[in-house]
Amino acid sequence: MRRRNQVRQSVAVSAALLAALFVLPLLVVAPFRTALFGRETPVDETEGQPFVSGQLDGESALRVLDGETVLEMDLGEYLLGVVRAEMPASFHPEALKAQAVAARTYTLYKLQTGGNHGDAADICTNPTCCQAYIGEERARANWGENAGAYEKKIEEAVAGTDGQVILYGGVPILAVFHSSSAGLTRAAGEVWLNDLPYLQAVSSPEAAEGIPNYYSRVEFSPEELRQKLLASFPAADLTGDPAGWLKDPRTDSAGSVSTLSVGGATVKGSALRAALGLRSACFTWELQEDRLVFFVTGYGHGVGMSQYGANAMAEEGAEYREILTHYYTGVTVDPYRAAVGVQ
Repeated sequence: MRRRNQVRQSVAVSAALLAALFVLPLLVVAPFRTALFGRETPVDETEGQPFVSGQLDGESALRVLDGETVLEMDLGEYLLGVVRAEMPASFHPEALKAQAVAARTYTLYKLQTGGNHGDAADICTNPTCCQAYIGEERARANWGENAGAYEKKIEEAVAGTDGQVILYGGVPILAVFHSSSAGLTRAAGEVWLNDLPYLQAVSSPEAAEGIPNYYSRVEFSPEELRQKLLASFPAADLTGDPAGWLKDPRTDSAGSVSTLSVGGATVKGSALRAALGLRSACFTWELQEDRLVFFVTGYGHGVGMSQYGANAMAEEGAEYREILTHYYTGVTVDPYRAAVGVQ
């Protein structure tokens, strides 16, 4: 009996020691379990890694006027900011590449034709003067949870087209672009004073249902309309019935209003678009219950590359060179040494 008790005591002691062996480490680790084994917040591996421009873009140093400040950067770094601002980062990679090449070409055209800023800067971030531009921090804030993926796409679009430029006769073109067309782009001469051989009307395949505000409506009371029209066209006679203030619209090859009569004065459709803040010059109007209502299709001046059209082409399998040679007539897309101005 005594021997049996001794055996039981020995077993109990062994069990206690084994329990201590396994439980004690858990007691020590438990307060730090979250720190040791908790899920870490995913790290955005693209953030904090500086972008390095390609060889050709990196050769060109720019002075970029941003408000009152002149920023110094190379061409590739500048193009990142332009593509972030000018095209939705959700677009197809080939469309983003086409945008990068168009933006690079537009920049070089501005530099080689003297720009707008004299000795103060080479180019600026004001879209009404040069091209829109947005820094990485602000872009990431706008993009939210997609920031890492979107920034990577844009960096690849710029780096993947290093030095590629749209050329006509061996020199960079005026590579203008716009958001969306009404099925056709417009020739430069139908919008501005001078025509250019590479800015001609071409088909544009964007789908209306995929474009925000592709169809828009704007309406004015007679007094609102009178004030806006006289501010831009002081010679217009806006007396009498408002239904007769706008007459005789003529449309161009793309279906946009090329000219019309405003109170007896002939003006360009693009000028009326600017005066009334319409999204494009592809518009019609009618009088509805003493209000003049405008129905507008597309967004932008309609010349050069349509961004939504470029995205539609990319979705259908077109690569960026095919997109660019479609929208810009008779051009080539080739490497160009911007720093020295020779191929």
